[in-house]
Amino acid sequence: MGGIIFPLILKSLLPKLGFAWSTRILGFILLAFAVPANLWIRARLPPRGKLHSVLPDVTIFRDSRYLAAAVGIFFMEWGIFVPLTFIVSYAAAHHEDTTDSYILLSLLNAGSVAGRFLPGLLSDKLGRFNMIIATIALSAVYVFALWLPAGDSPEMLIGFAVAFGFASGSNLSLSAVCLGQLCEAGDFGRYLSTAMIIASFGTLTSVPIGGALLNMGGGESGWGPMIVFSGVSYVLALVCYVTARILAVGWRWTVIF
Repeated sequence: MGGIIFPLILKSLLPKLGFAWSTRILGFILLAFAVPANLWIRARLPPRGKLHSVLPDVTIFRDSRYLAAAVGIFFMEWGIFVPLTFIVSYAAAHHEDTTDSYILLSLLNAGSVAGRFLPGLLSDKLGRFNMIIATIALSAVYVFALWLPAGDSPEMLIGFAVAFGFASGSNLSLSAVCLGQLCEAGDFGRYLSTAMIIASFGTLTSVPIGGALLNMGGGESGWGPMIVFSGVSYVLALVCYVTARILAVGWRWTVIF
């Protein structure tokens, strides 16, 4: 929901207050919500000793299913942050009003609201890995089929924003649930924190790589390589998750997993 509201706030504030104070106001809003959230958060289950520590543990990478899923999250982070970061700049570079381009982020995040909710419900019936594989595949298709050829078409960009928001929203919400299928509940914190260390390098490097590809192409011609980088990253994430599923349950695609 914040992803819908914040771009609209920026759209309103930027022309009036400029970048610095618009950013400060967003920071104050985040602070107002983050402080009580951190004060009130409580663990559902009590700690159960060292064996169930939430600290990262590289030894669990010996589980090849888990390793494939964790690397899949890394590539997914590579793929997802390029559209999230550059879609506004892309629209502005293709003759859209810079401030109005922030609406695309709101549309993307509106699609993400449904994408975090509906696939989660379906995953209980169809399988968590099955569902994330489907949505990662859709994300790759949307990047290549809608964003790459969008050019100056606002309709294509709007369609991409909503469709990609839906698919990518479930990528984020289901990745942790998939890891949970590979361990006991008491070990979930350790499995998740270790995978997030791998994912953090994807988050850290995705946008700089995308920006470097854009600059290497010299503006207009640089958008294509950057978009392809996002799409290929999603294809690699798809390969990783399919591999993890095969290692877990074999080639039986009718299995709910």
